Amino acid sequence: MKGLVLAGGKGSRLRPFTYSGAKQLVPIANTPVLHFPVRHLVEEGITDIAIVVGDTEPQIRDAMGDGSAFGARFTYLRQGAPLGIAHGILTARDFLGADPFVLYLGDNVLMGGIHDLLDAFASSGAAAGIVAKSVADPRAFGVAEFRDGRLIRVIEKPETPPTDLAVIGVYAFTAAVFEVIERQRPSARGELEIADTINGLLAAGHLVQSSVTSAYWIDTGKMEDILDANRVVLASLPETEPSADGCFTFEGTVRIGDGATLDNCRLLGPVVIGEGATLRDCVIGPDVSIGDGCTFERVSIRNAIVMDHTELGDCPGIADSMIGRYARVHGAPAGARLTLGDHSCIEANA
Repeated sequence: MKGLVLAGGKGSRLRPFTYSGAKQLVPIANTPVLHFPVRHLVEEGITDIAIVVGDTEPQIRDAMGDGSAFGARFTYLRQGAPLGIAHGILTARDFLGADPFVLYLGDNVLMGGIHDLLDAFASSGAAAGIVAKSVADPRAFGVAEFRDGRLIRVIEKPETPPTDLAVIGVYAFTAAVFEVIERQRPSARGELEIADTINGLLAAGHLVQSSVTSAYWIDTGKMEDILDANRVVLASLPETEPSADGCFTFEGTVRIGDGATLDNCRLLGPVVIGEGATLRDCVIGPDVSIGDGCTFERVSIRNAIVMDHTELGDCPGIADSMIGRYARVHGAPAGARLTLGDHSCIEANA
């Protein structure tokens, strides 16, 4: 079985972070989102993996390498334009050949991995396997409709959803999918929709195995989604005894990277601090991820992601915030909620 990870989307809903970076590399608990699908594939013994890329190909290649760091082998495939999930499958047709494969969207997080999907798919003899999950507002997703316990169709972003079950971004397919996609026509938004692919398989008489999961899943499309995922992943980290140079106290789960220095800091886990970070006179947490090489002085922060090499100073109460790489923030007032892209600068005390 092979793996196919789609990482070509531009991430317009995650601006300003995606003006300068790939959305699939936005960090959750200091781990790029794209690592999660790759790790889940490798956990199931799927090590021959194609990554479909777009304009951010150089960044993704640089961040992910040849796959050896994950125990895998990567093949990078360029998608000329973001023309839909099904088009991404066609882009990988030569790589996939006649093998069954797992399709995993590179901006999705599914806690607990994909073992249940693959187990059910392998035993079903189906041409495809999908996973659905109950969501608060299914109108933003492809929605699964069932009859007598069997999937009968998927409706893309319906105004009046027949169920609250969204089809999430991990699938399994056999090579039968290619015949269906070849007959598809682009949707009104100019894309080859994966919902049409699933419906085409059903119309051709193929079985589509489906299951409903209660596991945590989120499509990391907006800042609120990323912060939510950050909280969940941080909460899942096992407790360890943190160590770092300097003086600090801590409660809960705390991870501190090599070479970090903390002086007179209080850490309220869950918290992750990256390698080479320097923190002085700070209260950090809960639910905070701080990237590599950051410098904090007199900062209180909670429910936030701060990316690599960013400097914060004299900020008495940042919350519910995302701050990009190489940013500089001094004097943000108590209660500040910040959404700042890479290389941003706020000098409130200047």
